[in-house]
Amino acid sequence: MMNKFIEQAKLLKDEIVNYRRTIHSYPEIGEKLPKTKAFVIEQLRAMGYEPEEICESGIVATIKGNKPGKTFLLRADMDALPVTEETECDFKSTNGYMHACGHDMHTAMLLGAAKLLRENQEQIEGTVKLVFQPDEEGFTGAKKMIAAGVLENPKVDVAMAMHIHSGTPSNVILCGLGTSIAGCNRFRIVVKGAGCHGAMPELGVDPINIAAHIYLSLQEIIAREVSATQSAVVTIGKFVGGDAANIIPGQVIMEGTIRSLDKEIGEFIFNRMNEIVTSTAKMFRGEAELIELSSVPPLANNNNLAHEITDYVKDLVGEKSVVLFESGGMGSEDFASYSYEVPSVYMMLGAGSKAENDLFGEPMHSARVVFNEEILPTGAAIHAYSAIMWLKNNK
Repeated sequence: MMNKFIEQAKLLKDEIVNYRRTIHSYPEIGEKLPKTKAFVIEQLRAMGYEPEEICESGIVATIKGNKPGKTFLLRADMDALPVTEETECDFKSTNGYMHACGHDMHTAMLLGAAKLLRENQEQIEGTVKLVFQPDEEGFTGAKKMIAAGVLENPKVDVAMAMHIHSGTPSNVILCGLGTSIAGCNRFRIVVKGAGCHGAMPELGVDPINIAAHIYLSLQEIIAREVSATQSAVVTIGKFVGGDAANIIPGQVIMEGTIRSLDKEIGEFIFNRMNEIVTSTAKMFRGEAELIELSSVPPLANNNNLAHEITDYVKDLVGEKSVVLFESGGMGSEDFASYSYEVPSVYMMLGAGSKAENDLFGEPMHSARVVFNEEILPTGAAIHAYSAIMWLKNNK
């Protein structure tokens, strides 16, 4: 069966690459993905599926075998990033957005898996639920799909997702044990002062000064209030205020993220930030508000499921190409929301290193990142084979 799945997937390579390139050429961001969802629905219907849109741009399709059994969920994200593409590929995006995180690859691999599942439907003992999700980057997609009932009808027993990883050698699988991916809070700080002429600052309240003190003070939470053995980071990535060199503005906007591997630590940091933001502004005669934009908890893989699924993956890529690890990274992923509802496993699939090709290995989210399309059949085979084998062995 091992070779059969890889061989079948390789025969679909041109189709899967075409899926990927089509989606890559017109990336869409956020929760509304009209072209992408239309393309995915069209392809699923052509394969004989009956896809449903259960929430805005959230698509679900199911496939059952002849034998009853449990339900295995496979999830791919479809949204892109607000990045202007700087690669030289023939199918590059020209609309100011870019699939710089590989969600086009994820969607193409799951479409490929949908085709493989059709070809091997008689081996499915239960149900496989295919989930195509919007707005992973904004951390709202998974929560909206769960609220819309993605884990019901039929009730999902386990869930799996896979993310490609630039810089990791092609077709090498990385799988974390326990909590391996950080939780994240996206926030906005609105600092309000009183605008005035730059020559007479005493007549106004300078929000840039307030924001600067807030910015510096926030780092002291990590340095002095969180244990050195706890992983946490606060980043301000946006700091906007003022239009002219000689005018003190009335307002400053800051936006950033809190990341931690412990949900309680993340909540502690947010609450301390709120105290610092409001009291610092008051100290300098202004006002400030901390607003949570979205959040996702740390992602916890179910260890038993991770060991079982990676054993199946070894059948496809070989034992040496599967790496289990326990340390956690500080990136975030909204698949975490599924992991708090059902036993889940999240893996990363190597998408190429600099040693293979100078074009590969750029950082994820880079405007110049290029992924190795040769891994697409591997990803499709991993999805389909893992689902079939788990259902067969967990009746």
